[in-house]
Amino acid sequence: MALSIGHIISIAVTLLLIVAAGVYSGKKVKSSSDFDSGGKSGAFVVAGAITGTLVGGSSTVGTAQLAYTYGMSAWWFTLGAGISCLILALFFIKPFRRHESATLTGMISREFGAGAGMLASVLSSVGIFINLLAQLVAAQALITTVFPGIGLFPSTLLAAVIMAIYVIFGGVLAAGIVGVIKLVLLYIAVIAAGILAAVLSGGVDDLWRALPHETYFNLFARGFGVDAGAGVSLLLGVLSTQTYAQAVKSGISDKAARNGALLSAFLIPPIGVGGILVGMHMKLYYPDIVPAQAFPKFIMEYMPPLLGGVVLATLFIAVVGTGAGLSLGISSIINNDIIRRVTHKFDEPKKKLLVSRVLIILALVLGLILTVIGVGDLILQFGFMSMGLRAAVVFLPMFCALFFPGKIRPVFAKIAIVAGPVGVFAGNLVGVSFDPLFIGMAVALIVICVGLAAGKKDTNIA
Repeated sequence: MALSIGHIISIAVTLLLIVAAGVYSGKKVKSSSDFDSGGKSGAFVVAGAITGTLVGGSSTVGTAQLAYTYGMSAWWFTLGAGISCLILALFFIKPFRRHESATLTGMISREFGAGAGMLASVLSSVGIFINLLAQLVAAQALITTVFPGIGLFPSTLLAAVIMAIYVIFGGVLAAGIVGVIKLVLLYIAVIAAGILAAVLSGGVDDLWRALPHETYFNLFARGFGVDAGAGVSLLLGVLSTQTYAQAVKSGISDKAARNGALLSAFLIPPIGVGGILVGMHMKLYYPDIVPAQAFPKFIMEYMPPLLGGVVLATLFIAVVGTGAGLSLGISSIINNDIIRRVTHKFDEPKKKLLVSRVLIILALVLGLILTVIGVGDLILQFGFMSMGLRAAVVFLPMFCALFFPGKIRPVFAKIAIVAGPVGVFAGNLVGVSFDPLFIGMAVALIVICVGLAAGKKDTNIA
């Protein structure tokens, strides 16, 4: 089905709305501190910054893709994300906001020394970058479905350019303001698509009868170890990701930050249900399509052009917004925790702001190259892998820095930072039947417990 005039008009209007919001927020950015954290956001803008990054290609296009094959098992990304936002709101708002460091890896560095901070910065940046690749792959699938004639490189380049524009002028403020608009549009779009998919399928009862319900209506269809591990990856990964820490730090008060995180926890899981219903419907009626195209093809085939155009544009902005937020997180870590330890030539606010923007562009260019040369197309798997890697690197050392300061020697933190991801990669290599994050976290936890038993940290941190 080709794009109609109605599709084109509604796509253009929706994209112009998002661009206008980004330009407006960009005018408020005067320095690197505004760009990285802001400190002026209300609850809705905090929620917009969280959901604007967390609800992207993996939560929409990727969820429908996995649901096409495994049904309800695909819910773990948005379900785990909602639970993690709840825990963020209840336990981490004050510790994050009270800490002097702008980044999570900076917290580790301040507690355990520059060596630990550098290790965490590099490894967590790699984890975030993997999820950036997932967003580029999702954008690629969306664009090539809507415009079948467009090539691989042009579609990925278009996505990368818009990601840069989305965040490069407004930073976390743009991610928040645009995120609020995106959240409203996305909620309407995905829930409407899910309801339409259920109606067109004859209701959930008909889906139950038509599809193998032991697979499609099973939260653990891929195995308990794999799916439970996916949920844990999301839970710990969100708490270990710079982007979401920046979002709560941008709140004008603790209450605004907490309410923003709670609002995100409430709103994110239902989005996954909409994507699951779309994936199931497409499996029933289009059993031979490429799974990644399930959501965009559903919109093109079934939705009225004006509404369909809004939904397509919103899905695209969802993917773009997540990619932009992730690139901002990478930029903040490298700028604050790596470059500043090597040189102080860029400490002046305007220079630091310029460096942040250049780093965003470099991250997106590298992501563009790797996506075009072929890094795989299982979108949601990239998301889970990324979250798991971030959690294995950052979570336990960060947790100790916040809640057990002065209790662990830096050497044990450094070992844990390296041992966690090594355990994850080892689990992947041997092909364990459960999420290898469990191995990585278990190894890191053993090291941390030995460190606690060994006594207080060294007085000389390096």
